[in-house]
Amino acid sequence: MSFLSSSSREAIAALQTATDPLARLGAIRAAAVALEADRAALAAVRDALAADATWDEIAEAAGMKPAAAKWRWQGSDEEIAARAEAGRKRSARPSSVPTDLPGYSVADAAARLGLTVQAVYLRISRGQLAAETVELTDGRKYKRVMLAGAAAADTTGPHSQETDDDSDASNPTSDSDASNPTGDSYTSDSDTSESDTNNPDSSD
Repeated sequence: MSFLSSSSREAIAALQTATDPLARLGAIRAAAVALEADRAALAAVRDALAADATWDEIAEAAGMKPAAAKWRWQGSDEEIAARAEAGRKRSARPSSVPTDLPGYSVADAAARLGLTVQAVYLRISRGQLAAETVELTDGRKYKRVMLAGAAAADTTGPHSQETDDDSDASNPTSDSDASNPTGDSYTSDSDTSESDTNNPDSSD
């Protein structure tokens, strides 16, 4: 087992000599942790790829789906580490929307102005409404609309009959994303439990 790290070999040796049931249980867990962290699996994957193995074959040998195998082992060490770090950040995110963000969500601003969400985005893109994207330390982003005066003070709901027919014939927009003409990437305030879709390991 020279292909294993010294820590993995030591953990397996401890497992082989454990006689007490509880000691054996602890040794099994320690060996599993050591093998999970061992770079031997990555080395085996790279050797298999060099021998023209397919990702389907690698995934079958590893007992996982091809997408999960690629997520775990595809690319350089730096790319693999970046994916793992992104996965850790996503798993550490709280499931609720923070309540201390400045301004209003796009949906709240639309309700206060009597507009649709699309119309609010159009006004933001034209500079008619002030907005900013707030990025939290965990990577989540929220589009916030800064309302002033009566619009900000109105908590009774829509007070205008204006709809998303907010088009300006002299200033047509050619944005392909009609629901978000600003082009900003952000997390919806209604998204209270973001799934880790970029980490296929979570589906195994």
